[in-house]
Amino acid sequence: MKSTIVQVPFKEGLHARPASEITKLCQKFVSDIKFIKDTAEIDPKSILGILTLGASKGDKIQVEVVGEDEEEALNVIEEFFR
Repeated sequence: MKSTIVQVPFKEGLHARPASEITKLCQKFVSDIKFIKDTAEIDPKSILGILTLGASKGDKIQVEVVGEDEEEALNVIEEFFR
C-alpha cells in the first residue's frame, strides 16, 4: 500500500471539470484507490464519489493506493494535484 496527502489547488475546489479529469486518470489503473477526507472515504473512479467529498480549495485529501500499479497511480494522482 502506498499513501500520501494532497491539497486541492483548484480555485473552485473539486467541481465537475477536475472531478471528471481525476476520475478518468484513476480509471486507467487496476489498483484500488481511495480518497479520504474527514470521515468520507470514496472511490475516485466514480465521479459521484469525488463530488460527494465537497472538497474546497486548500482541503487536504488522503490518497491510498493498493495494487500492482500503485506506485505509478500515486505518482499520477500527486502530479494532478500540483
